[in-house]
Amino acid sequence: MLVVGAALLAWPLGYFAGAWLGWALFSLALIAQLLVQLRNFSRLERWSRNPVLDASLEGEGDWDNVFGRLYRHEKEMRGVIARRDAEISMLIAAAQALTDGVVLLDRNDNILFCNHTAEDQLGLRIASDRGQAVVNLVRQPEFAAYLEGRDFSKPLTLRSERIKDLVLSIYIIPYAENNRLMQVKDVTQSERLDRMRRDFVANVSHELRTPLTVLGGFIETLQEIELDTEAQAHYLQLMGEQSKRMLTIVQDLLTLSSIEASPPPAYESIDMANLLNKLQRDAAALSNGRHQIVLDSDGCGDLRGAEGELVSAFGNLVANAVRYTPEGGTVRICWRADANGGEFAVEDSGIGIEAQHIPRLTERFYRVDRGRSRDAGGTGLGLAIVKHALSRHQARLEIRSQPGQGSRFAAVFPASRVSGV
Repeated sequence: MLVVGAALLAWPLGYFAGAWLGWALFSLALIAQLLVQLRNFSRLERWSRNPVLDASLEGEGDWDNVFGRLYRHEKEMRGVIARRDAEISMLIAAAQALTDGVVLLDRNDNILFCNHTAEDQLGLRIASDRGQAVVNLVRQPEFAAYLEGRDFSKPLTLRSERIKDLVLSIYIIPYAENNRLMQVKDVTQSERLDRMRRDFVANVSHELRTPLTVLGGFIETLQEIELDTEAQAHYLQLMGEQSKRMLTIVQDLLTLSSIEASPPPAYESIDMANLLNKLQRDAAALSNGRHQIVLDSDGCGDLRGAEGELVSAFGNLVANAVRYTPEGGTVRICWRADANGGEFAVEDSGIGIEAQHIPRLTERFYRVDRGRSRDAGGTGLGLAIVKHALSRHQARLEIRSQPGQGSRFAAVFPASRVSGV
């Protein structure tokens, strides 16, 4: 518009005052128009170097329309980017919240991303390990061979060299063309349970096979050989002992199964004075005068819980103390309670237990000395019953023992399970 207006003025001015004045006016208008265009172009060039959402970015004429469209486009793009950033943040937060490890790999098995769980499981640090080859950080031959083999139809079970007893299951899932997602599951507990199940089945089979084999042999002998009355009586006595042993194993298994399947124990009050007296009488009957049975109680407090379960647990501890204490030894039954909780303990002056066996004593059918345990009438399930019964009462079993100096088994209860103190 400026050039058009200048041209309209320059023509009559040049006609009446001289051509050079007309051309001078027209040239000045062109120079002014060029300066305006250069100024707007300079503003556009500066903005392109650092695009910001600037409402003051204005111009004249068509430049104002251009700047307006740029402003609206920048505003829309920033909204799109903000929404995308929010979605990415949500995805990252979700990945960080997973209990499974997640590692994203590119086509060359370099790390693109991993969550905190994977960092803990595999010893990674995304801040410094991004872009690194995962096989250079997880240095286990079986893992490297698994990645190199490119057969991901089955997961890899990896026993960690960094963390003792940690077992991981690694799944590789292709995504986005040549990239791969590595999912890492902690299967330590399931592996342990599976091993315990296998051990349990094997142990039950072994424990029942022995008396069944003995019974089968005796039955064949009685069927095929004529024996005198005294020999028959002896064989029948041995058969009775073996059948009683099988019955005891089955009863302990049923007790253990019942405890595991029962609902949480109620907070019914248990008269500890009566319970302690009963345990002392039972111990004396089992000892048959071979030991000194001592009751040591401060007379304070009762327990809250399932009486049948606690009687079974405490009875097992007392019976074990009597069985594994030589004749003439002492078995002490103790009870203490205060505002901090209660402790039921059985102390003996028996043969004691070596330190390496103590962590495994509560495993089903675990025995320090199998032959001695069978001779003493144990089934290998007593301490497993104790452990489960106590855990259902929020209590823990503490074991202290030294070979030749006796043992101390203590059930420690929280204050919530103690009343009357």
